[in-house]
Amino acid sequence: MKVALVHDYLREYGGAERVLEALHEIWPDAPVYVAYYNPSVLGSQGETLRSWDIRTSWLQKIPLANKLISPLRILAPMIFESFDLSEYDLIISSCNVYFAKAVITKPEALHISYIHTPPRYLYGYTTSYNYKKHWWTRVGGEIINHFLRIYDFEVSQRPDILVANSKNVQARIKKFYRRDSIIIYPPVTLPVQNDKAKKDYFLTVGRFVRGKGVDIIIEVCGKLGLPLKIVGTGPEKENLESRIKNQALKNIEFLGLVNDEELAKLYAGAKATIVASEDEDFGIVPVESMACGTPVIAPKSGGYLETVVEGKTGILYEAGGLVEALKRFEQKDFRQEDCKKQAEKFSKDRFKKEVLELCRNYLK
Repeated sequence: MKVALVHDYLREYGGAERVLEALHEIWPDAPVYVAYYNPSVLGSQGETLRSWDIRTSWLQKIPLANKLISPLRILAPMIFESFDLSEYDLIISSCNVYFAKAVITKPEALHISYIHTPPRYLYGYTTSYNYKKHWWTRVGGEIINHFLRIYDFEVSQRPDILVANSKNVQARIKKFYRRDSIIIYPPVTLPVQNDKAKKDYFLTVGRFVRGKGVDIIIEVCGKLGLPLKIVGTGPEKENLESRIKNQALKNIEFLGLVNDEELAKLYAGAKATIVASEDEDFGIVPVESMACGTPVIAPKSGGYLETVVEGKTGILYEAGGLVEALKRFEQKDFRQEDCKKQAEKFSKDRFKKEVLELCRNYLK
């Protein structure tokens, strides 16, 4: 049986890429088809990808493709339709914003599409790209998105099976694609850490883009004088650093990108991990934090409702309630054992087992 993996693109390393990595561990010889690949921006976490058989599209040859990848999403469906997958019996696509599920397969092949979320920019959810800031981009964007929504619905009917990464995304799939889906939570694996690590700072981890709420976390921790370490990078990096410099917030430290071993140490040494994303699809950061025995302070919405247990593995807060949540956190005791036990529900071994069982059931 010949297997192919398909992924939107590889120019950042987050939860979707961890899913792809786990899929590749199941089928290490499978080629990985992507619209675009830029290993130079993946940091140490992208080292494992260098030995893979990665096959890129014609987008790879376009000058400045890395900077144009967002506006070029109008071409994304055609990009994936251009791949010749006729030799494969099993195709697993990992799909978020760039229509990887649009690939065309032979009739007898099994196509399973792992949906991280229907494209957020098409359905009114906060996105990293603010196309509405100018009237001409707003008008053009709405026209383009109208046709992309139609196409998104059509290509979402192509896969034989849709897999949602959470109940939250499963509901979106039903609403926007009018299809049932199977839930397989994404995998989380981090090195085991010393339980005796100091707990003397708060931590936030993620991409510096609109909607992730890093600015809110900085504002609140600065206001309360709480020590905060920030891991990540992204388009908003300069704006966030300027805010800290202008306000002389010496209690806040940017660490940039770190490898998994260092990240696990940072999780283990934190009092709590704070997240503030809007409408989070699933949210892998809280599970990583709990895997290291550290509780989470998160919005009471989206995928966080499926991962964080209120009062046991963290604090869930309503919109605008981060200050109050931090005060409540200081009044509670959280057990590392409870956090780690909750994180075990999202292990990589569990993910692989459920994916293989799904494939076996439909390939009989």
